[in-house]
Amino acid sequence: MVGQILAPLAVTMGDPAGIGPEVTLAAWESLRMAHPFAVLGDPDHFAALAATLGRAVPVRSVETLAEAAAVFSRALPVLPERLAAPVMPGRADARHAPAIVASVERAVALARSGAAAAVVTNPLAKTTLLDAGIGHTGHTMWLKDLAGGGTPVMMLAGPMLRVVPVTVHIPLADVPRALTTEAIVEAGRITAGALAADFGLAAPRLAIAGLNPHAGESGTVGREEIDIIAPAVAQLRADGIAATGPHPGDSLFHAAARATYDAALCMYHDQALIPIKALDFANAVNVTLGLSIVRTSPDHGTAYGIAGTGRADPTSLIAALVMAAEIAGRRGSRVAA
Repeated sequence: MVGQILAPLAVTMGDPAGIGPEVTLAAWESLRMAHPFAVLGDPDHFAALAATLGRAVPVRSVETLAEAAAVFSRALPVLPERLAAPVMPGRADARHAPAIVASVERAVALARSGAAAAVVTNPLAKTTLLDAGIGHTGHTMWLKDLAGGGTPVMMLAGPMLRVVPVTVHIPLADVPRALTTEAIVEAGRITAGALAADFGLAAPRLAIAGLNPHAGESGTVGREEIDIIAPAVAQLRADGIAATGPHPGDSLFHAAARATYDAALCMYHDQALIPIKALDFANAVNVTLGLSIVRTSPDHGTAYGIAGTGRADPTSLIAALVMAAEIAGRRGSRVAA
């Protein structure tokens, strides 16, 4: 960890019917002597789940993050957000939506005020946000609104690879129309800035993927590389960023290629997420770049099919907590300097 962090991390409950609560219990067991965090959730649900799973995790209801830091080594601190209905593992319930939403909103408010060092979000289903009338189908754009603006960029980061999809949750058929030189340049600038400020890389290197097979093969398999992507690479270089490409997507992620860059900008969702999940599914972390607050998340969903069974792997949440603390530490050190 870089620098000193005085504030705990704020962890959202996610969907209580998913695996978020049980991986949070496991994360506390793993990190109880590390940097403290507090969960914004229903303490009765966490205590009951710990008992059901046979986990020796004491749960303590707290009123402030300062109190959470004081008890963290002895118990999992929970800032209460009470659920309006019982939880049936694996079964989403619209009655849980108000508490889920309040958990995220309060966590962001704590981070914006400086009371929390960072926000770590547990997974929730898109239907939850729709049921709550949020108007977004995922955390990222919702967090932009809550954090007071910015240009959010989704990065998936792990020990072996960092990837950024320029277009995210849109149908594959819509990608060519949505892809613009300006969007690639903006994503590249934000990514390079975050790699320097948040990941401590003095001279970040970006590899820019092509869209078409063989990166268009000089226009014979599509012109997006010539008309859209190559001009973006040129602009990033003009900005002083070490950017290369467009690279064929099928040869960008083997070990020798990965050694030549610090992050890969990909043109669509699966071009980015398939390689990182194939390489290191458990350790991948979702990081939102471009916001005033630090936000990370485990790179998996609610996993309703195994919720409540104790089989969920907490590795990605643990990695998200550690990464959030490291980034917050670097930001704190930068401000102090």
